[in-house]
Amino acid sequence: MSRYRGPRLRIVRRLGKLPGLTTKISNKINSPGQHGSTFSKKLSQFSIRLKEKQKLRYHYGVSERQLLNYIKKSRKKKGSSGKLLLTFLEMRLDNLVFRLGFAPTIMAAKQLINHGHILLNGNFINIPSFACLPKNLISIKSSIVSQNLVRKNLGLSDNILVPQHLFLNKEILEAKVLSLVNRKSISLVINELLVIEYYSRKL
Repeated sequence: MSRYRGPRLRIVRRLGKLPGLTTKISNKINSPGQHGSTFSKKLSQFSIRLKEKQKLRYHYGVSERQLLNYIKKSRKKKGSSGKLLLTFLEMRLDNLVFRLGFAPTIMAAKQLINHGHILLNGNFINIPSFACLPKNLISIKSSIVSQNLVRKNLGLSDNILVPQHLFLNKEILEAKVLSLVNRKSISLVINELLVIEYYSRKL
């Protein structure tokens, strides 16, 4: 399953800040586990690459198989495989709903989409992994429940900046995809090349 149901702060303490996974902040600075505060060792090259891969998985809420498919897709196209991988993940519908502030996390965005609160180009859609394209319109179902839910989430995320490749009209709760994502506007701190190198042995 792609949905992680375990303790999220434990993952954040191990991997670092993951805005797509949780909005909570841990008071503990040590790694989780019995020896988190005392045990330290130099990470191997494999461990470093594995950590970067896990960041992508937990932040975007994708399964191992989904991530592997995105890797294969990015390697088939011309250009930097790392940047293409991030583009595919960032242009997912659930991530765009999160980046617009309609949901506090990507997990919550998946739930909004699955429950039918989100419209794409005026049509109902319940596929969180749908790949959005420039000129796509993302809007909210006209029901009072859907509208109030999203407005509440927007109120909680006033400090979130809408990235340049998106345009949001808060009055009518409608957004437009202006272009593909720019690498500089990606909120996750990640070295995507290490992820490509991690999978190079498997492909």
